[in-house]
Parts: sequence; C-alpha cells; structure tokens
Amino acid sequence: MSLTLSKKELMNRALEAMTLNIGKAGINENVIEEIKRQLKSKEIVKLRFAKGIANEKEAYIDSIVSDTKSKLVDLRGNVAILYKKKP
Repeated sequence: MSLTLSKKELMNRALEAMTLNIGKAGINENVIEEIKRQLKSKEIVKLRFAKGIANEKEAYIDSIVSDTKSKLVDLRGNVAILYKKKP
C-alpha cells in the first residue's frame, strides 16, 4: 500500500485526528471495529497506548495494522498514527 500523501501532510492531518486510547485491557474486536470506522471516515487515526502496556505496543500495532489493512505513518513514544486511503 503506497501513501498518496506525503508524511508531512499526513502528520499535519493527524493534529486534528481523533485519538483512541488503548488501555491496560489492550485491544479487542470492539477497538478494532472503532479504528476501522475512524479510518473509513477520516482516513487517519491516532492511537495512544497506556504506559502500562508500552512493552506490548509493537505487537498491538502490528495486529491493528494487519486487521485494519492500514499503514503505520509514525510512532513516537506511546502514540501511533495510522492511515488508510479511502477506496
């Protein structure tokens, strides 16, 4: 999947994107569905991981990217930005 927008443009759009908080319970089907809804409507979503699950965030991100067929744009600290172009 290639990005049609530059990383700078995506980062600027991420400033206004909805942030979903991923807590100590991690991810489940409801979280995945909400991420899919946000990507479908806005193309970009920010995920903020709780400090308690920081060790598992890489595995969570891999799983989310795979399940939503999105692209990881940026990962800084405990915040990940995902992008999926609208069909």
